[in-house]
Amino acid sequence: MEERKPQKLTLEKLREAVSGKAAAFRCVTEYQPAGGPGDKVFPPTYEGGKYATETRLIDGEQVPCVLIDSVQSQANRMELALLEAVREGRIELPIIESRFEDPSLLKPFVVTSLEAPHRVADAIFRDSTVEEEGRQVMFRKSEKGKILDNADIRSASGLFGICPTALVFGVWDSAGPRGGLGAKVQRAVVSEMVGIDAYPGVRTSSRIDPLQIKLGAGPLLDRPEKDDQHPDWQIAPEESAKKGTKAKNAKKPSEVNHGNVTPTIAGGGFTIGRAMQTTVLSLAALRRLRFPLDGKNVSDPADDTEARVVLAALALLGAVLTREEGADLRSRCQLVPAEEFLWELLDVPGREAKKYVLDADDAVAIFNEAVKRAKESNLPWEDRIVLTPHPDLIELVRRSQELEAESATEESE
Repeated sequence: MEERKPQKLTLEKLREAVSGKAAAFRCVTEYQPAGGPGDKVFPPTYEGGKYATETRLIDGEQVPCVLIDSVQSQANRMELALLEAVREGRIELPIIESRFEDPSLLKPFVVTSLEAPHRVADAIFRDSTVEEEGRQVMFRKSEKGKILDNADIRSASGLFGICPTALVFGVWDSAGPRGGLGAKVQRAVVSEMVGIDAYPGVRTSSRIDPLQIKLGAGPLLDRPEKDDQHPDWQIAPEESAKKGTKAKNAKKPSEVNHGNVTPTIAGGGFTIGRAMQTTVLSLAALRRLRFPLDGKNVSDPADDTEARVVLAALALLGAVLTREEGADLRSRCQLVPAEEFLWELLDVPGREAKKYVLDADDAVAIFNEAVKRAKESNLPWEDRIVLTPHPDLIELVRRSQELEAESATEESE
């Protein structure tokens, strides 16, 4: 049987898939290290410096694997790609942001709902205020903040309007007034990168000092008074060094980054046969969401479809933008795709999946048109919601920044 040629995904094809019985869109892509087959990659480490290794059953065989990029990390990458698209003006997306710009802070910054670990339900937003009727109100006590108190999968229209990404990447309002009973929405899109046929390697470290400073040339002492004309250390008198006199707080030259570092060898990195990125958008999960309007308890199926199409387009956009950015995941872990990005629609059981191509420009166009139609159906779609951190939260951050600065200073001395 001749293999079906991939089609270009359009908004109408997406709408047909969302409103029909299809289970999911799936994109499975093989990668190789940027240095070529056999080059070592360094996956993330977890508690105790351990790698996430496991044996998986692939094509009926047990295969050693290592996690290269987790579901959580992939979601964060998609959210940041969407945030960049907003900043570039390519898309409009409801975003909540808390602006830490108080003059008392050592470093000002902004946290958005595309960066906060728990999205709209994060404690950062809970402990920030928003202007309402001319006064500052705690966000979760405001009209927009209260949306989260009563949101669930049968009443998701409010959440759709202020933070649609929470309906795509999942949210659990465990820090809210209802605690563990707070709004909980599962991830609709899941992505992961795994190294297959993974074998652990070793990592070496050493440093050759061009000055060839020897251990016996010390010891060094802290300089009592710091200034801009001398290093923070001073060399001990040569007489005491020759006599082996051990001064209080004496340091080796290597402790101020002079001298050789003895070569060491330890476990580190993996060689892999290949890496696989698997992204799945569950259309079944999106169909569980209902979007009632105008205070009604029951939603209109037409409104449900419009909102679900927006969410599907949003998930696909995040995945496509992330793929096209490339997979330079961390130091010594850059991967390149070995094949074209193809999306499969898992529709009729037992039949060959329909294959689609989707690039970033088309994904942006599909999303923008889907949002336009949703607005025409009077589905909510807020502008940016700007919050101000409560003074107590500002003070907590200020003290933390000062402690961090002091710690950095102590480590450098």
